Amino acid sequence: MRGIPLAERKALGALLDTHTQVDVMARIPQFAEAETANFVAPPAEVPEQLGVLMFNMERGVHLREIQEFLRDCPDIQPFDVILANELDDGCARSGNKNTARELAEAFGLNYAWGLEFIELVNDENEKGFHGNAVFSRWPIQRAGVIRLPEQYNWYFDRQRRIGGRLAVYAQLDVGGRPLGVVSIHLENRTHGEGRRIQMETILRSVQKELPDMPVILGGDLNTNTFDGRAKEDIGDIAADPEMRRRCLEDVFSFEALLPMAAAEGYQIVPGEPKLTRRKPLPGGDFLPLRLDWIMLKGAAAAQSRMVSTAKEDLTYAKPGSALAAFTGAELSDHNAIWALCRLDT
Repeated sequence: MRGIPLAERKALGALLDTHTQVDVMARIPQFAEAETANFVAPPAEVPEQLGVLMFNMERGVHLREIQEFLRDCPDIQPFDVILANELDDGCARSGNKNTARELAEAFGLNYAWGLEFIELVNDENEKGFHGNAVFSRWPIQRAGVIRLPEQYNWYFDRQRRIGGRLAVYAQLDVGGRPLGVVSIHLENRTHGEGRRIQMETILRSVQKELPDMPVILGGDLNTNTFDGRAKEDIGDIAADPEMRRRCLEDVFSFEALLPMAAAEGYQIVPGEPKLTRRKPLPGGDFLPLRLDWIMLKGAAAAQSRMVSTAKEDLTYAKPGSALAAFTGAELSDHNAIWALCRLDT
């Protein structure tokens, strides 16, 4: 995706002191595009079930280690589709790489990537682009982005960004059969109702863009059960065992988007409580959250599992590999979700 010169990025950002994000984004055509590339021919045979991986890759900062995780972790094999959040293009923190394209090339995958934010805080960013992606072993026939109703203006956050949350969709050709896949990232700095409104936009868009086919949705839905704008509340939640419990066990009661999707006919994976995000707390503790999901319509999950990205669980790393030498506490601040999915006949 074509970058924007630094001076122009700064000028566009300055407009946000007096203009809305929607107004400024309308001046930037990249926000309406999906970068798409088909690198490989389809597999010779269509499997009875497709492996689907949902993974927030935390900006692709540890890109080499993530590649080895995808290659060597037995609990995410096989994967035919990856629904990925937080992949940089031209950000200094991740080596100014196009992280989605590098992953696609490394694994022989086709991909579609959409721009969520343009980062403004670091002048060393070549592009400062940050977004979400779909990867597929099957051809991408068409792809696009679904821009979501704003629930928080990130320009006035310490991260200072142009943009807003989105979903990236693609129509795949799986052995001559269409399959719709969508990578979603909902707002964390809002409440359950704000996320419900964003998810409703996605479900209506899916009906329009991916009709009459099986659909796989997945992403970091930020279903934290509280209002992420009220940062002072997080400490109270962490200190209260009952409120901590709700973040894993009672998510459906506090996040209306989940029963809404179920009422629309989606199977929600994982069905049982699974920790998918370790939110750091002062003193080295973390708040366990259940943020990441796969949702299926016209398909069903025969198997599913949460796959830890914590350092102590990377026991399959090959000797001498970057993953074996990794010294961080976690490969990503999110765990991955994997499901083996059978499309309805």
